[in-house]
Amino acid sequence: MPVSPYIAAVRRLVGHDLLLLPAVAVLPFDEAGQLLLVRQSDDGLWATVGGSVEPDESPRQTALREAEEETGLVVELGELRCALGGRRFRATYANGDQCSYVAIVFDATVQGGTARPDGEEVLELGWFKPGALPVGEMNDFTVALLEGAGLLSSN
Repeated sequence: MPVSPYIAAVRRLVGHDLLLLPAVAVLPFDEAGQLLLVRQSDDGLWATVGGSVEPDESPRQTALREAEEETGLVVELGELRCALGGRRFRATYANGDQCSYVAIVFDATVQGGTARPDGEEVLELGWFKPGALPVGEMNDFTVALLEGAGLLSSN
């Protein structure tokens, strides 16, 4: 996945050490109550739409930008569903970079655009009923996020 110029600059200073990063997750629902997920190109797993907040960008701006970049869709953000963080929101990437995310989670509805994966970060889009989410094809971070958002039961 591409790294923002800001994070790349910070990485040049701290190497692979743990970074605490603000991020957003967008939960677009269709009129049938299905949730849009994206299949990521780096690991082939399903995840929520979203990404890191850039300098001088609000979480709402990030959510709108990420939704359009990753899916081709223009969304209207609903209420802030929750804010999540902690040990379950850590990630270690293949190159050794470590991140701990604080995720701001928004509900959303599709307002326009043409659904299409961006082909860079996202390989496929899929609509899923909340009771039939592809948990076995998600990483631990995504499972923790959907549990925290109340869309999956924690075991």
